Amino acid sequence: MTCKKYEIRLVDLNQQTETGKVRPVLIEQADLLNKLPHPSTLVCPITTNTVEDVSILRVSLKRGTANLHEDCDIMIDQARVIDNKRLIKKIGSLPQHLTVQVQKNILIIFDFEK
Repeated sequence: MTCKKYEIRLVDLNQQTETGKVRPVLIEQADLLNKLPHPSTLVCPITTNTVEDVSILRVSLKRGTANLHEDCDIMIDQARVIDNKRLIKKIGSLPQHLTVQVQKNILIIFDFEK
């Protein structure tokens, strides 16, 4: 399954080593890797458990953004790599103005901005 950076996809997080469920994630991996037969993908989980005043750790999404049915937060600090077999389907794409915020927050979280 080929995906693109900043797509929002449903994934199955019900695995033996992780607690979770089927939930949306933001594809954060570079499209260079997404085009290759690579077995895993870097994602940021999305939650409906929104939190105020954590603008670096999360990026807020309003209901309707990228076909999401509720207000959500992209959890930048919970970035992880998942097996591509866990990807279920695309549900939308992040608007351009939010991709800029996600990029900025990732640079801060991983201390790439100096």
